[in-house]
Parts: sequence; structure tokens; C-alpha cells
Amino acid sequence: MSKEEVASAKRKRSTFGVVFLIIFLDMVGFSVIFPLFPEMLDHYLDREIDNGGGILTDFVSMINGMAFDPVDSGNNFLRFETVVFGGVLGSLYAILQFFFAPVWGRLSDKFGRRPILLLTVGGTCLGYGLWVFAGNFWVLVLSRILGGIASGNLSVATASIADVTSRESRSKGMALVGVAFGLGFILGPALGGWASTVEPLGSDAEGVFVLNKFSLAAVISLALGVLNWVWLASRFKETLPLDKRATVDAPKPAIFQIGRVSNVAVRKTCLSYLFYMISFSGMEFTLTFLAVERFDYTPSDIAKMFLLIGFTLILAQGFFVRRFVGPLGEKKLALIGIFIGIVAFAMISLIHGKPWFYLSLFLMSTGVAFISPTLTALTSLHSKETDQGFHLGVFRSSGSMARACGPLLAGLIYFKFGSSFAYLLGSVFLLIPAFFLLSVPQPDLSKR
Repeated sequence: MSKEEVASAKRKRSTFGVVFLIIFLDMVGFSVIFPLFPEMLDHYLDREIDNGGGILTDFVSMINGMAFDPVDSGNNFLRFETVVFGGVLGSLYAILQFFFAPVWGRLSDKFGRRPILLLTVGGTCLGYGLWVFAGNFWVLVLSRILGGIASGNLSVATASIADVTSRESRSKGMALVGVAFGLGFILGPALGGWASTVEPLGSDAEGVFVLNKFSLAAVISLALGVLNWVWLASRFKETLPLDKRATVDAPKPAIFQIGRVSNVAVRKTCLSYLFYMISFSGMEFTLTFLAVERFDYTPSDIAKMFLLIGFTLILAQGFFVRRFVGPLGEKKLALIGIFIGIVAFAMISLIHGKPWFYLSLFLMSTGVAFISPTLTALTSLHSKETDQGFHLGVFRSSGSMARACGPLLAGLIYFKFGSSFAYLLGSVFLLIPAFFLLSVPQPDLSKR
């Protein structure tokens, strides 16, 4: 191995380590809020009632006044307005990510990954800073808006992995990204759950910009965001050379960014990811309600459930994907993941025993672990070097649009028709992404 090759390998390992921590810190900070949505509704609703009402009280009154006859689970935890509230906040963030991820991706193709990452991570920190002092509901909404606009950092970080990996090792690099996601998914909700039990001094103060019950959770997210920015500024080296940068301007936010992609294989891969994530995000969102409904799970039981999911993601992406993507190829491994998902959803729908439930969770987590890195790699491998950021941004925005639609659709179906029907429908729905993926060719890795 020549000195140039040794130096190149060293730079590659360094980039992997830096990007891994960037994504991990971002995911932890992002997921801290996940377990807080139900309590947030009660907190801000009580604040508005004490002050004569507001948009949130009007919203809840509208929801409760809907001609909606949910399935009776016999558990007060299953409140429809709570589900809708969480879905709306999650959807707001996801919709903005849908609009802006391709824009940030294209800007990174033109100006480089480093300046765009610094800008988006900085924007994320501003959103967390607003959350710290979200004395009323509108400040919380504004913080989510800022976070959603700045959320293109994940697609840009993923593009930097594509910059430093060969076509043959692209999927293994994306699997490493998946491990960072899995670890963040474990730690973030755990930190959020703990922080919700500690109220900062002064959290009962009245006003627009004041400390609130969730300020400690927000401070944790803010601290992680600032640490991420400092780490990025000090350790991340530009991965996109000047001679490989795009010369086109960034696209304006469009409703359907997939339609702007001329590469048919990339477009079908993004559509496959879109429809898969609609089903998966709906399942992910209603899973807590199902666990309470069927097994009377406590918060600690639910935490253990998500630990299983997180560790399975890490194991499957860190071991199975990296080992089998070479002999099987990205397309076959993704199709296997979709098939596993179909089986897992059907099991959750039809089988109610705890051992079978945990087996279905294991299968479901394995399926998504196979799908996410392989579809990301397919998008990258079918893209030219000058389109990596844009195409991966469109890919991420497809998942964001799915996360905007999936939870609300799943919540409506779940509460109207029951858990068994909702998950059986999700199983059938997974045939759609399989249909799109079947016509995507396996990339020729001999092409450089």
C-alpha cells in the first residue's frame, strides 16, 4: 500500500468517527422529546385554561367534538387528543424537513459539506434554545419550526460518508450511520423520560419566555447540540473536493421534490422508502398505545421495549448488514427487510401473547435495520458525485413526508378500527414499497 493509500484510509477512518458522533449526538438531542408529548399537552393546556384559553384549548375542543367513535380499549391512556397533539408536533417538524432537506443537500453539493453542517447544527441549537424558555405553546411551536428547517444536517452528514467511501463499501458506511441512529434512539428517550421527573427552579413562572416543566429536557438537547457544533467545527474536515462540486443552484422548496429527480432508479428508491416509512412510522407511533392496551405496560416496561428495538437496530446494522450486503447486494437485502416487516406486522396484528409480541418487535427492528442503510446506499450508488447531497436530501425528505403522514393516519385507523386491523393493514401496505423496489436495478459496483 502506497503512502497516498495509507493517508486516504486514515482520512476515511477519521471521517467515519467524526460523522458517527455528529449523527449520534444529533439523534440523542432530537429524540429527548419523544416521551414528553402526552405530558406536554396537559401542561400547555392547563396554562391556557388558567389564562382564559387559546389556540390549544380550541384545538382540543375541536378534536373532542369530532364525530369520532374510537374503539374502547378500557384504558384512559388512550386519549385521542393526545395522539393527535403528538402527531401534529411531529408532523410539523417532518413537513419542514421534507421541504428543506433537499435544499440543504444541494447547497452542500455546491459549497461543501462543512459550512452547511455548521449552519444546520447551529440552527438546531437555536430551536433547542427556544424550547428551554417555551413558556407558552406558541414558543414551543416556533422551536419545532426552527428545528425542522435546520434538520437537513443528517442528509448532509450521510453525503459526507458517500464522499469518502468506494462504491463497494458504500452500504457498510451507511450501516455505520444506522448504528449511530440506533444508539441515539436508545439514549435520547431515556434522558427525556428522566428529565421529565425533575422540574427546574422557576418552572411555575408565568410568561411567554420563561422556564417550564420541560426546560431540563430542553437544556439536555441544547447542550448536546452545542457539543455537536463544537465537535463539528474542530474535527470535521471537508469531504467534497472543489473539482467534484455541483455548479447548479439550489432548488427552491417544492411540494414534490421526488419529481425533480431525473434518475429513474433514484426516484423509485425514494418512493419505496416513502411508502415503507409511512407504514413504519405509523407503527412506531402507535406501539406505545398498543403495549398499554394489551399488556398494561408501565413507563418502565415501555422503556425496556424501546431498548430492545434500539439494541436490535445496532446488532442488525452493525453486524448482519455489513456482513451480508456484499454477497447479497443492496436490493435483495432491502427486499428481505420488507418481507420481514410484513411478517412482523402480521404477527403483531394476530398474536397477543408477550413472547410472540417481543419476537415480532425483534423481527420488525431487524427489517428496518436492513432497509434503511441499503436504500440509502442504493440512492447514493445510483447518483453522480455532483448529485449526492441533493439525491440523499430528497431521500431523507421522503422519509420526513412519511413521518408527517404516517402517525396521523395510523392514529386515526388505530382508534377507529382497533389495533389488530391497523397492524394488519400496515402489513398489506408494505407490498407497495416492495413493488417499487423490484424494478430498481442492482448497481454495477465495477463503475467508479
